[in-house]
Amino acid sequence: MDYSANVTYLTLGGHVDLQHYKYFYFMVTLKVYIMIICFNAVIISVIYRNKRLHEPMYIFIAALLCNAIFGATTLYPKLLSDFLSEKQISSYGACVVQAFCMYTYASSDFVLLSAMAYDRYVSICKPLHYATLVKMSTVRTLILLSWFLPCCIIGTATALAARLQLCKFNLNRIYCDIYSIVKLSCTEISVNYIYGLFAFSITVFPPVIFIIYSYIRILYVCLKNSKDFRRKALQTCLPHLFIFIIFSLNMSFEIINNRLESKQIPHIIAMILSVDYALIPPLFNPIIYGLKLQEIFNSIRTLYWKEMSHIFVCILSLFP
Repeated sequence: MDYSANVTYLTLGGHVDLQHYKYFYFMVTLKVYIMIICFNAVIISVIYRNKRLHEPMYIFIAALLCNAIFGATTLYPKLLSDFLSEKQISSYGACVVQAFCMYTYASSDFVLLSAMAYDRYVSICKPLHYATLVKMSTVRTLILLSWFLPCCIIGTATALAARLQLCKFNLNRIYCDIYSIVKLSCTEISVNYIYGLFAFSITVFPPVIFIIYSYIRILYVCLKNSKDFRRKALQTCLPHLFIFIIFSLNMSFEIINNRLESKQIPHIIAMILSVDYALIPPLFNPIIYGLKLQEIFNSIRTLYWKEMSHIFVCILSLFP
């Protein structure tokens, strides 16, 4: 029997106690989404408006934060809609598109973080060759590849998943992902698993290995130089390294949680773990960069303090 011929909607069965807490969930999620958009947009606008920040390191940061907005927008609007809906469902096509976008966001983050590690590696370990090795054309190429390659790799995985015939229509999730869609199939899925492992190994392992290698080299160079050199190097590297560790841990939780489906973990905890890679990095990355990188912090203070002062003066002028 061709089950998939009648598939119109998939049920997102991962939601917990929506009948009692849907307005609470909605308000919390809406506040988080607004904060993600605002925090990331502030840093991106500061980098765009300040000509002194038109350097490779800051352009990579802006690209990473743009990717965070993309990932958050893929997840949160649908989540907000589901909280207020009587039925938490998604059309099959929309589910596949969301799965593609979520995986592309995560894969692009790893590639962008490796591009940022390359920038820091050349800057610290080969400073005399920095202008030659990290030109603006190189930055544009790396950013383009950071989005194009994941799109191609994840797009193939999505196409393989979309061709499957489904005999189950309930996702035990609060959003769609490729692995969960594949598990709904009643046909042979070995090709999907094999390609999934290939896609995972291509999009995750090379960037992670390169980042680890680059920071080992950076640490080695720092140990050989002066205390002032180490301080300046760590000032620019620690935010990136901290963000890489946070994102890697969040993705590890999601992968383990989705594959093992342990009954020992409470369902609500499992659902929180499933979205933390689209919650914690997009929310805290701009805060970390805004506070830890002095140039960005000073630009925020200068640009936005002036604007707030002008607004305040205009408001006062309205009163006699």
